[in-house]
Amino acid sequence: MFAVLTASAAGSLAPTIFMIVLMVAMIYFMIIRPENKKKKALNEMRDALAVGDDVTTIGGIVGKVVHIKDDLITIETSEDRVRIQLTRWAISTTGTQTNEK
Repeated sequence: MFAVLTASAAGSLAPTIFMIVLMVAMIYFMIIRPENKKKKALNEMRDALAVGDDVTTIGGIVGKVVHIKDDLITIETSEDRVRIQLTRWAISTTGTQTNEK
C-alpha cells in the first residue's frame, strides 16, 4: 500500500515541477533577458560617446559633448555656452530628440 501512495504522489509531483520550471523560463525570457540586453546596449552607447555628439541626460538636459575624461563628460547646453559636467551613467540617449509626430 505504501508503494501505491508513493507512485501516485510522484505522478502528481511531475506536472507541478514542470510548471515551476516553465514559469521560471518564461520570467527569464520575458523579463530578465530583455533587461540585460537593454543594459548592454546602453553601456555600449555610453562607451562610444565622442566629442561633438548630441546627448540627452536622464534629467532631460540636451547638449553637445565637448570634453570626455574617464567617467566625467562635459556638455555644452545652449548658445550661451553653458557647460555642465556629468558622470557617464547620466547620459540617456544620443542624437537629437524631437517630439514631432
